[in-house]
Amino acid sequence: MPGRRFWLCAAAAVIGLAAHAPSGAFADSPLVLRATLDADINDVTAGYVHQAVGRAEGERAAALLLVLNTPGGLSTSMDDIVTSLLNARVPVVAYVAPAGARADSAGLFVAQAADLVAMAPGTNIGSAHPIDASGANLGSDLRDKVVNDAVARVRTLAQSHGRNADWCERAVRQSVNVGADQAVALHVADLTARDTPALLEGIDGRRLPRPYARPLTLQVAGARVEDLDLTLVQQLLLILANPNVAYVLLLLAVFGLIAEVATPGAVLPGTVGGISAILALVGFASLPVNLAGVLLVLFAFVLFVIDLKAPTHGVLTVGGIVSLVVGSIFLIDTGPFGAGFGINVWLIGAAVLACAGFFGFVLGKAVAARRRPAYDVAVGPAGSAGGEETP
Repeated sequence: MPGRRFWLCAAAAVIGLAAHAPSGAFADSPLVLRATLDADINDVTAGYVHQAVGRAEGERAAALLLVLNTPGGLSTSMDDIVTSLLNARVPVVAYVAPAGARADSAGLFVAQAADLVAMAPGTNIGSAHPIDASGANLGSDLRDKVVNDAVARVRTLAQSHGRNADWCERAVRQSVNVGADQAVALHVADLTARDTPALLEGIDGRRLPRPYARPLTLQVAGARVEDLDLTLVQQLLLILANPNVAYVLLLLAVFGLIAEVATPGAVLPGTVGGISAILALVGFASLPVNLAGVLLVLFAFVLFVIDLKAPTHGVLTVGGIVSLVVGSIFLIDTGPFGAGFGINVWLIGAAVLACAGFFGFVLGKAVAARRRPAYDVAVGPAGSAGGEETP
């Protein structure tokens, strides 16, 4: 019995050590929280980055690693992200990765707001010249105002972190763009790293002056990296916040509701239209919608419907097409760094052709019905149809 008791106690001690040793070692290792911005910059991704900063601060992480792969996006959302990074109480490392990724347009500003900028081989950064939502150049007066403001902002971000403010200004004025090695040589980025472990090894022990917070030395050797993924709700919102998706949902909503009014009791068109309308509203709530664009799109469909009822011979349909095109172009106000973030011109063209074809077909049927001769039907004494049809 004593021998058995001894072995039981020994086994319990071994189990206790096994349970506590890894936990202690794990707790002693620094934490690096990794957030991935692999999409357009919009209100959803801005909220996600703000959440990542808050969690990194709450868990006293050694650093927040923000992995970037973005073509740019909304200037207002960019401002929110920059503000979150500049005021973060933990060091922020922007990492343009993986190979083939980019930090263009608004992404350049986000990168320059970080305490360190790293790039994986085969990535690029730059192309931050402000243009309008359709991709065209801004008017001269507005262009000068927007460009000068952007230059001042990016120079401040770069200079405060000891980077090449002159090149960043060229990225805004001339849309220059460089790869990873050249970015480091120009001191636009701080280092290159092929992956996250190599990056953490390369920045461990580096002194960060941190212009808007207390200077510190990075201690990330042997750090455990935890990923902060988008929640299911954020993923859904990110899909709906795509201007093209929201635009298609808006068209489906209008078509469905018009079909339900035209054929009462069909149920399916109204159901699809109602669901699409709700989802479109959710999507547009995360986008900077131009009210004039919305009104023009809705006015286009009003003209289409009226033309089906009134003998205007397609004049209102032509006006509706013009209103739809103009409204679709101005529907999303992306700001100066959201080029390519508006509704795709090919999608607008397809929508216009679909509307023109649909309403043109229905209008043709309506015109043919109006030209068809009318007939009188004689009604018998009992109220039943009878007699001879006379023209």
